[in-house]
Amino acid sequence: MKLYHSPQAPNPDRVVYFLRAKGKLDAVELQEVSIMKQEHKQPDYREVSPFAQVPALVLDDGTNITESRAICTYFEGIFPEPNLMGRDPKEKALIEMWDRRVELMFFVQFAGWFRNAHPMMAPLEVPQSAETAAKSEKAARKMAERLDAHLATHDFVAADRFSIADITLYITCGFARVMKWSPHNELPNLGRWHAAMTERGFAG
Repeated sequence: MKLYHSPQAPNPDRVVYFLRAKGKLDAVELQEVSIMKQEHKQPDYREVSPFAQVPALVLDDGTNITESRAICTYFEGIFPEPNLMGRDPKEKALIEMWDRRVELMFFVQFAGWFRNAHPMMAPLEVPQSAETAAKSEKAARKMAERLDAHLATHDFVAADRFSIADITLYITCGFARVMKWSPHNELPNLGRWHAAMTERGFAG
């Protein structure tokens, strides 16, 4: 298997951290793709990922899989332990619920802020929108507060144990540094959780 990834980009990191948590990072061949050099838009890469998305997984039979969550689902199936997506219907639903909340209400909102406000994104986000950036920043900060409130009574994001939802939140907190924002340094419960996740060493 070959995994195309971009170090420090959140969606590729989500898959790499997921594999690392499984202890299976050495099970794939890693191929780096530079987003800033727009290598993901080159014709040869579009043969792998027609929508120019990173990460992309190419299976040994030639099947191509994109979307970080879908790639993680595949790895959960072939590397079932440690379980990161739920062992029974209840756990699966709770983990997916929180993973989607983190992704759609925190990560995606932060990405909108970053893409529309950071100067280095100007060549990729044409045109940038100050209004969109402001709305996205407000939504991301609000969701960080909601996550902080949730973590006041929980050690993990979902199902009272470590899961993909923790990985998604962890990479989003790391991603926030590009806007000189560290939500885990501003919010106490998020900070406690982040320190515990870092101590686990799942993110390297």
